[in-house]
Amino acid sequence: MTITVLLVDDHPVVRTGLRAVLDTGGQVSIVAEAASGEEALTLAEHFQPDVVLCDLRLGDGIDGIDTTKALRAMEPAPHVLILSTYDRDADILGAMDAGASGYLLKEATPETITDGIARVAAGQTVLAPEMTSRVLAGMRNPLPELTEREREVLRLLSTGATNKEMAQQLFVAEATVKSHLVHIFTKLGVDNRARAVALAKETGLI
Repeated sequence: MTITVLLVDDHPVVRTGLRAVLDTGGQVSIVAEAASGEEALTLAEHFQPDVVLCDLRLGDGIDGIDTTKALRAMEPAPHVLILSTYDRDADILGAMDAGASGYLLKEATPETITDGIARVAAGQTVLAPEMTSRVLAGMRNPLPELTEREREVLRLLSTGATNKEMAQQLFVAEATVKSHLVHIFTKLGVDNRARAVALAKETGLI
């Protein structure tokens, strides 16, 4: 049985390349292409594909994670396989939490991607081998929940901004910034600014 697939990627060249290697009249049939998450939702509702092969970064609109959540809320809900250049733990765990059935990197071979599509269509979970242990570890030790304001402070911290500069940009008192930093350090289990920024970048928090 042919598996119907919707391609979602904001780069036309990538979509053309994927169609060329996947839609060969065999196991997989590309029924439509979307350049954004919003377009993907419209096309998925119309074509009802078995699998949506979706990039993680989709330009200015909703990203792959929010697109996945919306796709999985449809009736019937297509399976979603993320195909990305990013392999950060936060991205992988975020996609899986959103309901994706798999996560592969764009450097994967056409055979691996085709096999991944077939497996998620059959209800299986697909991960690049090097990701499996990291996902399991992430599920056992989930990323800390930071508030949106704490993420803002972290982002400013990564630019080298001082407490005073952060307070000015956020329109709050310096004491408030210090309080946010204490909470951030506690949640991340670090004791200084440099380690907080390094861990945040490593895990994809910023």
